[in-house]
Amino acid sequence: MFTKQDLKRLIFPLIIEQILLATVGIADTVMISSVGEAAVSGVSLVDNINVLLINVFTALATGGAVVAGHSLGEGSKERASEAAEQLMLFTAMLSVFIMLVLLIGCPWILTGVFGKIEQDVMANARTYLLITAFSIPFIALYNAGAAIFRAMSDSRTSMLVSLIMNGVNIAGNALLIYGLHMGVEGAAIPTLVSRMLAAAIILVLIRNQELDIHLRKGEKLGIQKKVIRKICFIGIPNGLENSLFQLGKILVLSLVTSFGTKALAANAVAGTIALFQIIPGMAIGYAIVTVVSQCVGAKRYDEARYYTKLLLKYMYAGMWLVNIIVIFGCPWIVQAYHLSPETGELTEKLLIYHAFCCMTIWELSFGLPNTLRASGDVKMTLVVSMLSMWIFRVGFSFLLGRNLGWGVFGVWVAMTIDWLFRAILFSVRYHRGKWQEIRF
Repeated sequence: MFTKQDLKRLIFPLIIEQILLATVGIADTVMISSVGEAAVSGVSLVDNINVLLINVFTALATGGAVVAGHSLGEGSKERASEAAEQLMLFTAMLSVFIMLVLLIGCPWILTGVFGKIEQDVMANARTYLLITAFSIPFIALYNAGAAIFRAMSDSRTSMLVSLIMNGVNIAGNALLIYGLHMGVEGAAIPTLVSRMLAAAIILVLIRNQELDIHLRKGEKLGIQKKVIRKICFIGIPNGLENSLFQLGKILVLSLVTSFGTKALAANAVAGTIALFQIIPGMAIGYAIVTVVSQCVGAKRYDEARYYTKLLLKYMYAGMWLVNIIVIFGCPWIVQAYHLSPETGELTEKLLIYHAFCCMTIWELSFGLPNTLRASGDVKMTLVVSMLSMWIFRVGFSFLLGRNLGWGVFGVWVAMTIDWLFRAILFSVRYHRGKWQEIRF
């Protein structure tokens, strides 16, 4: 179904898009770090909440993309467009509700999640959360639209929109932080503006009636339970999985805050750079969903296996390339953040350890399960993720980090033990072939 040229056209824009996202994250952290370690720590705390919410909508978007992809594989463009419309409508309703919850419950959310935080860190976190909460509906709609374009094997469009969004964000940060000295507000406002712009562009583009999947003109929108049920069949378990994953990170972050501002700052900076380390994996993971969903829709399971194996090879190659660069360039990368010597040394230690694990374990823990999700085998991935999260990522973080005195490094070791457990179970599930029997 897909030539190697088709895969290249799909993968390269996805890689560029992920690079843009990681670059913006790094640029944001570098620029806000100039305000002080309390500012970068506060922004980092809120970003964990924002990522949790974005993951929910990304998972929902994946559900819509899988349903649309199956319909395309079956040769029905009308059903694919219907799935897209329902995805956008449901996403809009849910995201507005969550935005209101954040705005109303801001003080209680921060204290409830992170506990006792230094006063200046909490002040920065509160400001950043109140502003970025308004951006949630817009980034949710952008993610939904981008997923629909990827379902059509068109990753170039979402890449170009992402380029505009992130360009506006970086330029806005530079102007407001360096030019107008607005501090945390200078990082939050461009985030809101850039996401509003991205949502507007993607909504205009997806109304093109010549696309295989589009928002149909003159179509009266209303919730169609049957279609929503199919989207949620994939999206809810995937959303719960992603949410629990991020929730686990947030709970562990409350542990990291107890190690002091230096450990928190090192964790924040390393976490930002870590996004860059998994760029090839994230990009090719999206490609796996697109390719396998269409193969499954056409009931070509041999091709689904072939493309899974091929794309995993691409993933390993890309992850090795990126992480070798990070290992050798680590001292110069960390210097850009203007950290204290102690914080900088700890950051380097975390990044190098993370790089080796990315080159060996990450692909099977987070790349391979995309084949399972694309086929509808989402309950198993949810169960594995829940068990692994609470036992290893959370439990072992407290064991290694606090009880054994490893500090924030112990938290990162616990994270990779979680990866290893996932990799083993997902590999077993894939090779047994149960995912080929799922119907929804």
